[in-house]
Amino acid sequence: MGGGWPPAGTLGPAGAPAPPTASPAPAPRARRDVLLWRIYGEECDNYMMLQGHKNAVTELRWTGDGETIVTASSDKTARAWDAQTGAQKKKMGEHEGYVNSCDVARRGNDLVVTGADDGAAKVWDLRQRRSVATFAGPYPVLSAAFSADSDMVCAAGLDGAVRVFDLRRQELWMELLGHHEPVTGLAVSPDGNFLLSNAMDNSLRVWDLRPYAPANRCVKVFAGHVHSFEQNLLRCAWSPDGAQVSCGSADGMVNVWDAASRRLLYKLPGHKGSVNDVVFHPKEPLCASASSDKTVYLGELSL
Repeated sequence: MGGGWPPAGTLGPAGAPAPPTASPAPAPRARRDVLLWRIYGEECDNYMMLQGHKNAVTELRWTGDGETIVTASSDKTARAWDAQTGAQKKKMGEHEGYVNSCDVARRGNDLVVTGADDGAAKVWDLRQRRSVATFAGPYPVLSAAFSADSDMVCAAGLDGAVRVFDLRRQELWMELLGHHEPVTGLAVSPDGNFLLSNAMDNSLRVWDLRPYAPANRCVKVFAGHVHSFEQNLLRCAWSPDGAQVSCGSADGMVNVWDAASRRLLYKLPGHKGSVNDVVFHPKEPLCASASSDKTVYLGELSL
């Protein structure tokens, strides 16, 4: 198991980082702005700020080509930004409650899914004015994610159930039951076969998304991270090769597990507040963690 947190760089103030390529690394602040840093060099200089949201940014995603940044906010909107110029490309404003989550399709760069307190998961095509699909439910949606083929939408929230919707048929495909508290983070594995979920019952679960999987689709449960009375939306992530998983934790620790054996590889201290998001670099053995202590740590992992 790893020892201390070895930061390759410390960035702050910040919220949730999501670097798509070697650089840059963005992070939304607890207010409403999105800061972008260059992650190489000693200075980690902040070179751009995205402004437009009127309340806290809750989640951020890059499109696969690195050209667009998508943000969700508690101002009841999601927005798409030009990653090169910082200009706002689209405002998605149909939700009637806080927008808690967003994700972008892996195939193509135009589909976005959002989840909100109004109980809806909405799918957007950035080339069209309005949403193209809405999956409504009785409970607030705290996290939403696309399947690897972008033909399914996963949504989870206050009731602890994870629902998977068929985007083509626009209907519920299956419901994944096992969590006993709200689910705050979802992430689909790189190969598209598994779904990772982080919940306030202090469990991190892996679900089998393959069509002919056994009835009990929960194949692994990880423990060691914690949620707290703060009830932050703690996210989760896969490494690019699918060999490791990680998630946010209210105790300020960054936990990294081996996905196959469930062995804890790292328990990294350093943050002075809740770790709300963790992401892996797509090409290098780097991991970024964003905390309520207004810093982002960028660390090297020996994986």
